[in-house]
Amino acid sequence: MADSPSFFDRLNTWARRSVTLKLLIIGVMILFLLIPATMLDGLIFDRQQLRDSAQQEVAAKWGTDQVVGGPVISVPYSYNTLSTDGKTAVSNSGYAHFLPDVIEVDGQLDPQERYRGIFVVVLYNTTLEIKGNFGGFNAAALNIPAGALQWKDALFTIGITDMTGVQAAIDLTLADTTLSLGPGTVTKEIFRSGASVPIALTGQESDLDFRFDLNLNGSSSLYFRPFGKQTNVSISGGWANPSFDGGFLPKEREVTPAGFTASWEVLQLNRNYPQQGTGSYLPNDQPGNLNGSWQGEYTGYENAGDLFGLRLLLPVDEYQKTYRSTNFAILFIFITFLTFFFIEVLNKRRVHPIQYLLIGAAIILFYVLLLSISEHLLFDAAYWISCAAIVSLITMYSWFILRNRKLTLMVAAILLILYIFFYSLLQLQDYALLFGSLGLLLILGAIMWLTRNIDWYELNQE
Repeated sequence: MADSPSFFDRLNTWARRSVTLKLLIIGVMILFLLIPATMLDGLIFDRQQLRDSAQQEVAAKWGTDQVVGGPVISVPYSYNTLSTDGKTAVSNSGYAHFLPDVIEVDGQLDPQERYRGIFVVVLYNTTLEIKGNFGGFNAAALNIPAGALQWKDALFTIGITDMTGVQAAIDLTLADTTLSLGPGTVTKEIFRSGASVPIALTGQESDLDFRFDLNLNGSSSLYFRPFGKQTNVSISGGWANPSFDGGFLPKEREVTPAGFTASWEVLQLNRNYPQQGTGSYLPNDQPGNLNGSWQGEYTGYENAGDLFGLRLLLPVDEYQKTYRSTNFAILFIFITFLTFFFIEVLNKRRVHPIQYLLIGAAIILFYVLLLSISEHLLFDAAYWISCAAIVSLITMYSWFILRNRKLTLMVAAILLILYIFFYSLLQLQDYALLFGSLGLLLILGAIMWLTRNIDWYELNQE
């Protein structure tokens, strides 16, 4: 009489045949593969940081993102008052700032691409013709004694975020006088950096015209501030992918493969500060200050919410697209594992958990290949090269596992369909959720149809 199977033999047989245990193991492996899938995001972020560092290094020598503000006329004042007890003299001093009535900017932007290693840096040179006028100074509205304003020591100031980018002398025509602006701002209340020149005024001027040209280098973006009662800006350039950004969109714009033209018209009623004030009177209008309160000192015009202008976008941001593609990694692994599981169930082919793990590793490797190749080629080419490499790898491996041509071709077809489907989702940004949910509905329906006649309890008893 033959010996009856031992407990360990029965346990081994059950483990090999149990559908429930196999599903549990597959679920654990999917959770395990979440670790490298999550690490992909960190890898993409590190490459982005490396790219940004390279861009900042080049931009620091050429000119960073530029914000042009002003001009502003600042007039120092000084007077004494008595303290609340009426016995002590209190000194009051500072600057009164006056904004123009009209600002007109006409500019031509010449973009160019530079390379730092494998990374592209978008730079530009812009020539701006800026003109306008101050319609008068209503000093009486500032609640400052008339004799306290030192008009002869007034300053004409413009704001420029990065003075490294200034490429030519800034010659100002003010009324009938020609002056040359020098570097720096005497008062940091309106601009942190820029150029200024002393001007002698009387305070009685009713119409003060100004004009100056600005030859400026910068990178990635160019913004303006609407300091006039009416601010008109017109910019044209040879860049086919501008992003019009900031608090105000262009009134008119045209974008063609050869370049763009755009014009803005902003009124003082569109912003949240008056035409004149004392000290740091402009609002601390940084992102996050949703209540619009004017708390504390103004922290710099480069953070203000009234900026408007444009950014020069690269045609393809490979890191953004690769990051979006990694969002489908776990779903891709799940569907691939499900395919091999049903091959086991429906065709009685055994696939070892280690083989599942190797297939999952190949799917993760797709995203590493996509990231590395897209740094050298266009994203679409990188996607299909990576797709061809991984589909070929998994298909050949499946042949050695299954030893069945029909099943191997089926695996290859399913993988291709999945890659084509997820590529389509990457292209359809606005409809990605709709088409993604419809695709999942079809996949679930196909699974239900294929398994409609399976007796799962019987499978566990085999």
